[in-house]
Amino acid sequence: MAQSVDPPLEDMPAKSWSKIVAHYRTPGTVRSLVEILITIVPLVVLWTFGWIALERGQWWAIVLSVPAAGFIVRLFMIQHDCGHGSMFKSRAANDWVGRVIGLFTLTPYSHWRQSHGVHHATSGNLDRRGLGDVEVMTVEEYMALPLRRRLLYRLYRHPLVLFGLAPAYLFFLQQRLPVGFMRAGSGPWIGVMGANLAIAGFIAAGVYLFGPAPFLLIYIPTMMLAATIGVWLFYVQHQFERTSWARQPDWNPHDAALYGSSYYDLPAVLRWFTANIGVHHVHHLNSRIPFYRMDEVLRDFPRLRDIGRMTLGESFATVGLSLWDSQTRRLVSFHEAERLIRTRSARSGAKGDVANSQGPHPA
Repeated sequence: MAQSVDPPLEDMPAKSWSKIVAHYRTPGTVRSLVEILITIVPLVVLWTFGWIALERGQWWAIVLSVPAAGFIVRLFMIQHDCGHGSMFKSRAANDWVGRVIGLFTLTPYSHWRQSHGVHHATSGNLDRRGLGDVEVMTVEEYMALPLRRRLLYRLYRHPLVLFGLAPAYLFFLQQRLPVGFMRAGSGPWIGVMGANLAIAGFIAAGVYLFGPAPFLLIYIPTMMLAATIGVWLFYVQHQFERTSWARQPDWNPHDAALYGSSYYDLPAVLRWFTANIGVHHVHHLNSRIPFYRMDEVLRDFPRLRDIGRMTLGESFATVGLSLWDSQTRRLVSFHEAERLIRTRSARSGAKGDVANSQGPHPA
């Protein structure tokens, strides 16, 4: 356990915080196994009970997909920690547990681990956007686009697309291919296709045991709801007003980790189901910290609670923020971006008029 000394935020650079929280990165094997069991066993029980009930015509059982989705989200977060090597000391143990969990989460583990690693390495870097991110344009980039491209970006950032269509596309379609590594040789293809075959076998076994209708009526709503929650969590962890983005010369990975990731301060039950992923700034400072040790970090260094903090109620205001304004260094809405451009254009025009009025006059 690290020494419980809480330095002033203004006196502690982000790089120093990265070193401090690194003391919490040692996992406990027994604790990790317990966390997996108390997540996967209730999920299997809920699914099995729901499938049997539907097989007997008890349609109310469909509602069991709601709590089941919560356990899928938690299972995905455990898989996420396996990808960072933070659930077990052994790399092999992390990888095999992650692959097995991928059957439940529809996520090809090896490919996801690689693409998520790119996200951690480039988060907040305006010159390395793309892989593993929610697309973000700057105000200047957006205003320079032709009308058709602006409309497409607005459509992409619409809540019905981001949290409705996108989760289904991501988990049911996009993750069936090694997107981002299509030309990286056979390795990504073998990993993704192997995972696809295993997932197909899992689904086929469920259909065989319980029948197509009972299985799918529980399974599909569970996965859809879990996918939506997962995309929402990923969104609010980086898409908030006072996040941090910078161009390559000014980009710093430690500052991007601490100030470009939110502290999503959720109610206790939601913190449990999301496996403390809301303590995202600490996670980006050191991704090897097991999720069940995040509370220790915040307990020993309470000033970290003041950085990027966002409550559940406050998080819904982030939905309208779609463009990064480099001058004010914050995310803004489309409406505010247009207002800023008009204001700046007017000021620029006024300065030009003043300059012209002070220039030489013809004799």
